[in-house]
Amino acid sequence: MRRADRRIVRGVRAVVHRLGLDAPERFLAAALALATGAVVWYLATDLFAYHSVNDDEGVYLLQAAMLLDGQVFLYPGDLAGAVRPWFFVVDRGPGGAVRMYSKYAPVAPAVFALGRAVAGDYRVALAAVAAGNAALTYALASQAFDRRVGLVAVVALAGSPLFLLTSSVFLAYAPTTLFDLAFAVCYVRAARTGRLGYALAAGAAIGVAFFSRPYTALLFALPFVAHALAVLWRARRTGAFPSVLRRYAAIAVPGLAFVGVTLGYNALVTGDPLLFPYEAFAPNDGLGLGRREILGHEVNYTAGVALATTVAVVARLLGEWTAAGPVGTALAAVGLGLFALDLRGPPVRPSTSGMTDREVGLVLVGVFVSVIAGNFFFWGTYNGLLSGLFDLLGPYYHFDALVPLSAFAAAGAVRGLRALRRATADRLSPSAAHAVVLVVLLVGAPVVAAAERGALADPVAENRLRTENFEATYEPIERAEFDRALVFVPTPYGPWSAHPFQHLRNDPGFDGPVIYAQDRGPARDLATIDAVENRTLYRFTYRGGWTGAVTPVEPELRRLTVLRGERVEATTTVGAPEGMERAWVRVETASGYARYAVDDPGDAVTVRWTVGPEGARATNHPFVAGSGLASDGNGGAPAIRLPDGASEVDLVVTFADRAGGTLTYRQELTVEATDEGVRAVWPPETRVCALVTECGTEGTYVGPDGEYVDGVAVESDASATNASRAPSPRSPPRVPMDGKP
Repeated sequence: MRRADRRIVRGVRAVVHRLGLDAPERFLAAALALATGAVVWYLATDLFAYHSVNDDEGVYLLQAAMLLDGQVFLYPGDLAGAVRPWFFVVDRGPGGAVRMYSKYAPVAPAVFALGRAVAGDYRVALAAVAAGNAALTYALASQAFDRRVGLVAVVALAGSPLFLLTSSVFLAYAPTTLFDLAFAVCYVRAARTGRLGYALAAGAAIGVAFFSRPYTALLFALPFVAHALAVLWRARRTGAFPSVLRRYAAIAVPGLAFVGVTLGYNALVTGDPLLFPYEAFAPNDGLGLGRREILGHEVNYTAGVALATTVAVVARLLGEWTAAGPVGTALAAVGLGLFALDLRGPPVRPSTSGMTDREVGLVLVGVFVSVIAGNFFFWGTYNGLLSGLFDLLGPYYHFDALVPLSAFAAAGAVRGLRALRRATADRLSPSAAHAVVLVVLLVGAPVVAAAERGALADPVAENRLRTENFEATYEPIERAEFDRALVFVPTPYGPWSAHPFQHLRNDPGFDGPVIYAQDRGPARDLATIDAVENRTLYRFTYRGGWTGAVTPVEPELRRLTVLRGERVEATTTVGAPEGMERAWVRVETASGYARYAVDDPGDAVTVRWTVGPEGARATNHPFVAGSGLASDGNGGAPAIRLPDGASEVDLVVTFADRAGGTLTYRQELTVEATDEGVRAVWPPETRVCALVTECGTEGTYVGPDGEYVDGVAVESDASATNASRAPSPRSPPRVPMDGKP
């Protein structure tokens, strides 16, 4: 071997030794941690390719993008009303400009941003966090028991559906647990070694966790605080008290410093260090019992409701969301029982520096208890239970409880097998005792595997269904190549962007190749168009009711243009479904309506209609009746007056059969009348409604490829006459309704 090669080998060995990977258990633990990260990365990219139905993911990812751009606030300008993201607070900055900030702390977004900055992909951060949590669980379980228990604890953690699914989405629970576990491991090592470096690291880690999720960090830290107080009490009359006090001061100082950072961040965004952003968003969305409310959802969160919720959530956690479901919980109970028996004897690993293995185990028990008891006072568990999100991702508010559950499940498995081997060794030969243990493993492995498969099957299948429906929903968006586009997006959940369509997020500067704006009605849509310059317009819509991607919808992306002129003249031809014998036409505005007769519907009805400053009318069918009418002064059919400003003109064609059944075509055209003429956004939104004359997205017409009754068809085009201003070069003067991007 050449000298250079020997130096490389020695260098590698030195690194391996420094990382502690020269011990077989530690090397295997590192391999398991990396494998855990790989599994989470696969789930994040495959099972959650378009994110979960928890739209908080979009909030964290937008924050991550803001941090990468050096922004704490969004400044949407004139687009403020059209692009407000889900869970963002709106206020005004010192100069009076509208600004927006997230209700969440920036810690988890910073972790996700690091993945994008280092590896070009946010999802790399999810894998890294999962691997880190697995490695730290090994370290903590090893300190409570031994390294073999630590190894099995990693397997138990990685086998927990709650860990796998919640770690695979962009939420704050797994990153916060990473800092909680870093605190725990450093705390134990500081206690055992007396090194202030570990103490400082512990304080910094729990401080960051507090910045991320204050209540979560507090619940995790409480058992350690109790241990620290007990150690200080024991040491108060010994010579060790100064060194013990110094150690805990080293933990407290950076921890309190990050509390100060948290309060400083509050002051920056809300203007009050004691007002957290989530409280600024929803003042009654806090801890404790009583009236709780967020965005119109209100409940009297009584002790009875809290108790019932806690029982239901813990039952689900222990029965469905741990490793192998009830099998993992049973092993944890065995491990806890064996640990309780150990409490009657001396500690296996005595320590005079502040923390025995028994104390680490007790702290782990304390973490489980504090997480369960603490979430009793948090009404978010109630919402998660009722909303169905816990069915898809597990009870993620109890994510930290997985650490003690995994550690004690591993202890139950490893120590149970050891006890079996000792019991059989007293009666059998060593080889026979080993054979008995092997048989138990061979028989138990399929049982555990079947239980694990059963635990994962339903949530994976349900999330897979939603991902497939998301993929179909976003298909026209994914196929389009946007270049300075403005896309109007429906808002089935209210006036929010990226809720529910969190895959359609805006760049923090609102200057990317596409801006996604809420479709909010004529006045606001035209104001949105006026707020952007030189952008091609689209409308993203779908046919069907939005059910959180439980059932599919038929999506459509339509190219829009703004017609401007003295008036807009349109022609619409609609097909007559089989069996329809009568038809009539209505033109409607907010000011009134006009009804027109159709002599013979035949196979189709064509309507020529016009919209101008004087109003809207159909011109090729006899006028029958109406209201809110204005004469054109030339003896022609009266027009329905247009309201001032932006409004909607509806063309309605209704067919009826002999039994009274109806089918109605409704075209809703956004228009604005001015002294110079009118402008209109073409094509109109078109709906096909059965038995009613108005319907929502269930009746959206998405082109000839949609699923309708036989005979349904729509053809429309329009032009602006005596144009006072030339249309955009991207927008031809005459536009067919079914033009695709």
